[in-house]
Amino acid sequence: MSEMKVLILFDAIEAILIEKGICKPKIVSAASIGLLLAAPAGNSGMQMMGQGGQNKMSNNNPYCPHKMGKNKMAGKKQNSPFLIKFGLPHMTKMVMQHWDEPAFALTNEQKEQLLKVRKETMGAVIQIKPEVIALRNEIVSAGTSGASADSLKEKVEKLASLEANATMVQLRCIEKTKEILNKDQLLFLLSHRKNRMGMKPNNNM
Repeated sequence: MSEMKVLILFDAIEAILIEKGICKPKIVSAASIGLLLAAPAGNSGMQMMGQGGQNKMSNNNPYCPHKMGKNKMAGKKQNSPFLIKFGLPHMTKMVMQHWDEPAFALTNEQKEQLLKVRKETMGAVIQIKPEVIALRNEIVSAGTSGASADSLKEKVEKLASLEANATMVQLRCIEKTKEILNKDQLLFLLSHRKNRMGMKPNNNM
């Protein structure tokens, strides 16, 4: 097969893969082309990709697990009502994940106090979050549609205020939870948080 025919076939294969959402432009490797050209005539592009080219393509496939994980995290950040998106622990969530674990050893009295903190925290955040998301989307839409910066100033300031309020709710949750738990329980949570993040514990929550 001539070089020109190979290039034409490459372009046609790439267009099909892009249309089906299997890859993005210009990411089909020469090895993948070879596999496609060498495969039996009766096989489809997807079947042939499942042979040797699968690993090379998987890194660029938007439906691969690591891509989905990144997209999920991006979605969570986009929907976060907090001013600080990283770093601050979500204490009530961490506590609930280990609620009945013997090693965590929560007493009934602690559970009662922690449930109260959780109720207060979740109630306040749930009240703020819809307004934050709606205002954020409104600013993004207006800002990308030609609205002037000055015309959006008031909305931006309101958004910052709402996110600051949500962050204060989070900080109070951390403070109250730390007052309820003892040192060993705090170290237990810290250890699990660091392990999840792939970091070494440093005894600072």
